[in-house]
Amino acid sequence: MGRWEPDARGRLARVALELYTERGFEQTTAEDIAERAGVTERTFFRHFADKREVLFDGSAALQTHLVDAIASAPAGLPPIEVVGRAFAGAGALLEERRDFARRRAAVIAATPALQERELLKLATMAAAAAEALRARGVADPAAGLAAQVGVAAFTTGFELWVADASPDGLAATIEGALADLRAVTAP
Repeated sequence: MGRWEPDARGRLARVALELYTERGFEQTTAEDIAERAGVTERTFFRHFADKREVLFDGSAALQTHLVDAIASAPAGLPPIEVVGRAFAGAGALLEERRDFARRRAAVIAATPALQERELLKLATMAAAAAEALRARGVADPAAGLAAQVGVAAFTTGFELWVADASPDGLAATIEGALADLRAVTAP
């Protein structure tokens, strides 16, 4: 594959996931990824800060979508409904990347350092969601609690979705997780 071929970033992401799956995350270097993708190691680092970021590349866009959805939710909705809709909408962004998401989840599950990174990204997303709720006038602790519940529903739905344990799409599975929560908290 020549260096002049288009979509170096996409090739690097695909190749990295292949190598992480074949060899393991720790045994794969940025140089290995670049070589198989047909680019230089310098090109790899133009696209990704480090080899972990290949797996977490979309988290900023997901967070932006989440915050925008919270900000634009109809007035008068309870915070948990605002967050639930926002996380379900964010989940819809991942629908067409199910195979990548499934393989990515397996690599993260096999690597403790990546599990830690995933938790950090989720905590960052929860903090952003809580801040977006505060901007809507939701006071603490409700803003923080609703954001954490949204993250819990998202991760529960995501785990079911990548494991093919849900016949529905990710958005519906996230909504289902929130419905399950309502059922266990109802009087």
